[in-house]
Amino acid sequence: AGILNFCANNYLGLSSHPEVIRAAVEALEKFGAGLSSVRFICGTQSIHKDLEEKIAHFHQREDAILYASCFDANAGIFEALLTPEDAVLSDELNHASIIDGIRLCKANKYRYKHMDMQDLEAKLQDAQKHRLRLVATDGAFSMDGDIAPLREICQLAQKYDALVFIDECHATGFLGPNGRGTDELLGVMDKVTIINSTLGKALGGAAGGYTTGPKPLIDLLRQRSRPYLFSNSLPPAVVGCASKALDLLMESNAIAQSMAAKTQRFRSKMTAAGFTISGKDHPICPVMLGDARLASVMAEDMLNRGIYVIGFSYPVVPKGKARIRVQISAVHSDEDIDRCVEAFTEVGRKHGALP
Repeated sequence: AGILNFCANNYLGLSSHPEVIRAAVEALEKFGAGLSSVRFICGTQSIHKDLEEKIAHFHQREDAILYASCFDANAGIFEALLTPEDAVLSDELNHASIIDGIRLCKANKYRYKHMDMQDLEAKLQDAQKHRLRLVATDGAFSMDGDIAPLREICQLAQKYDALVFIDECHATGFLGPNGRGTDELLGVMDKVTIINSTLGKALGGAAGGYTTGPKPLIDLLRQRSRPYLFSNSLPPAVVGCASKALDLLMESNAIAQSMAAKTQRFRSKMTAAGFTISGKDHPICPVMLGDARLASVMAEDMLNRGIYVIGFSYPVVPKGKARIRVQISAVHSDEDIDRCVEAFTEVGRKHGALP
């Protein structure tokens, strides 16, 4: 029956969607393979500007700026925005790219306990002496499949006059009624100031990232953000993919809404089988095993049964918290999900992870 991929970030299945592929081919033929230039020299084509407008429209923001990846977007924003007079408050489990981006800036750095609002409030109180305060968090955390408490974060930000930044790489396209992300899911689209996200996961799966938010911020990034200024512009084929993916999402929310039932099916069946699944209601479904070797040998046995998953262990995750991270996609059928659960149950019993 072939091998089923349960470890890709292809949440909506759009990387193999015929219309997305066709859009890439058309962009390649019309605009070429690439421009051999950064954006501010001769690297900007009409499709780049059109995609930025489309991203801003999708997120209901004023403007957007494209990067080669969201890692670059995260590397480029904090240094450009924050000065030594400012403060940034970061969740301790934020993605490595956020951590690296914050390291590049000269702002005063605070790290609050994972999704701990009491600790965040204490840090915000301490940061009142600084000119500007920015709370930075993943919308959905990629290792644990949990979702940031954005309502509470935004309430605290309003109370202490702070801005809110979210990384939506594991949310854009499928969280929320129309797939606009964590801020739509939790009803705070008007309270989040800055969104960074990717085109390389749900939105076509090729490459690319972006920042979207207030126009003055985007104007500042075009002048000051080093990864934008000194990286080649996105290849036309990638732009074509992402643009078509956004078109499909804005035409219908059916694909995004299909994710909830598939995710629930996997999580409930795995829990019933006796596994511990981290996170809640997110298609990232970490099967918690604890032991690094157990995660590795189980993943290998899963592949022998036609299910492609990967074991995660230290230093990617903390010691003693090894897991196999399963990711559900809109293109997984109910039969695919059941087959995955059956394989996990067999392998789990074989290796003593289940009674």
